[in-house]
Amino acid sequence: MSEQPATAPSPVNDSPVDGSPVSASPLPAGLAAALKRDSAGLVAAIVQQFDTQEVLMLGWMDDEALHRTMTSGRVTFYSRSRQEYWRKGDTSGHVQWVKSLAMDCDGDALLVRVDQVGAACHTGTRTCFDGREIDAVVGHGS
Repeated sequence: MSEQPATAPSPVNDSPVDGSPVSASPLPAGLAAALKRDSAGLVAAIVQQFDTQEVLMLGWMDDEALHRTMTSGRVTFYSRSRQEYWRKGDTSGHVQWVKSLAMDCDGDALLVRVDQVGAACHTGTRTCFDGREIDAVVGHGS
């Protein structure tokens, strides 16, 4: 991978109470303030094919991964298991070209619309959801 390993992500702390240094976010202030991160400083990023609306995968981003995604045209995630950044396609060639980014109404999820080259899933399938259906009762609207 061409990305540098990272230390654990840290959420933005605009007003430290204990006098500790503030973690500066590389994001625009309004966006950084609107994001609701989990306890590890991460936000879920749903990845969708821009033209077919196909849901491809779910990844996790901290402020730096989102900043890299916003400024590079390629999707970068933060790996919770490896605790490092990874840019989709660097090793597989299955690149995700950013087409648009959106934040949900609560600020706790991102929608990344991409042009996916090749498989999105590390298993080699088009999406991370191919062949993984779960039986459920189908509801009927009135």
